[in-house]
Amino acid sequence: MQGNFQVRTDLALETRESFAKDHVEIRGVRIEEAADEEHELYTTTVVIETENGARAMGKPVGNYITLEAPNLSSENEEEQRRVSEMLAGYVRKLLGERDAVLVVGLGNREVTPDALGPQVVNQLQITRHMVREYGKSYSGKMNRIVSAVVPGVMAQTGMETLEMVRGIVRETKPEAVIAIDALAARSTRRLNRTIQITDTGINPGSGVGNHREGIREDLLGIPVIAIGVPTVVDAATIVNDAMEQVAEAREYQQSLRERIAMQLSTMFVTPKDIDETIRRVSFTLAEALNIAFSDAPISDIK
Repeated sequence: MQGNFQVRTDLALETRESFAKDHVEIRGVRIEEAADEEHELYTTTVVIETENGARAMGKPVGNYITLEAPNLSSENEEEQRRVSEMLAGYVRKLLGERDAVLVVGLGNREVTPDALGPQVVNQLQITRHMVREYGKSYSGKMNRIVSAVVPGVMAQTGMETLEMVRGIVRETKPEAVIAIDALAARSTRRLNRTIQITDTGINPGSGVGNHREGIREDLLGIPVIAIGVPTVVDAATIVNDAMEQVAEAREYQQSLRERIAMQLSTMFVTPKDIDETIRRVSFTLAEALNIAFSDAPISDIK
């Protein structure tokens, strides 16, 4: 990235790709890739192992698993189930033996591209109240104690999301938090087709430049797994990509990039069918969590 023009993305994979494009290797960052060509499922794990790698990537040390599924928002139930089971496997792996889980649906349910977290929570099988009232045998096939909250956004509540989540964690004492949020991507081809799972927590609103206090293990005292799907892309990035394809007037491109970035810095683009897409993707993510929290068998994750 040249000059002062900065591309916004929440995906560790895209951050790593920006270095690879410039033929830059990052010490302390390891990449693992797997592909299921038959079902068009591609997994990339970016492991940031050192503080040097964390500084270069601008992200904390930890694991960033990116599942690319071109058919993520399709109506094909078999394809959706396959993605759900794969995601459930990763969630189980990151949760380990932790029994009590608090799911936090981040975002604003009144703004469709930002409503992923709340819509996922709406479809979860919640068991904590049943277990507290009748014992764990009343949780049915769910073998974990699941609670959930949709804290809204500061404009609605006047409170930092971290303040609310920290209070809930203190009172209900879960063993892990799973935060669901909509993300920003660098590439339009990854919108609503990509899932990122990380064990490093999340900063609500960071993808759209609205930085809030992070929901992380060091602030909550328990592990935080973040799951996100990119639903928007920075408008300035789209214009920048178009400019890169124009060969003429190359000497003016950088100044134009910076001017465009200033003018479009608060604008983000989302697909026109975002309402239906959020409905389908939220179902896939909720199904994945319900599977992960249950005793249902799932295929081994390679």
